[in-house]
Amino acid sequence: MERFQHVIADASGLHARPVAQIAVAARAWRSTVTVACRERTASATDLVGLMGLDARCGDTLSVCVEGPDEHEAAEALKPVFII
Repeated sequence: MERFQHVIADASGLHARPVAQIAVAARAWRSTVTVACRERTASATDLVGLMGLDARCGDTLSVCVEGPDEHEAAEALKPVFII
């Protein structure tokens, strides 16, 4: 299991464009990617779930990658989460 965190710096928070980028990037891997913010959790491939996190500027996203290609997936996904 690989984990990393990212603090949202964009004043708009986690909005449609980065959510779509995250979902597309996460679908490229066999590993399961989960994103948590405060008490909410969503699959990184679920657009509606990611929007439902209601992540705002200053919030911390916790990302968990678990599966056969978890290390490579986590390293590839880190730049996608720069929001």
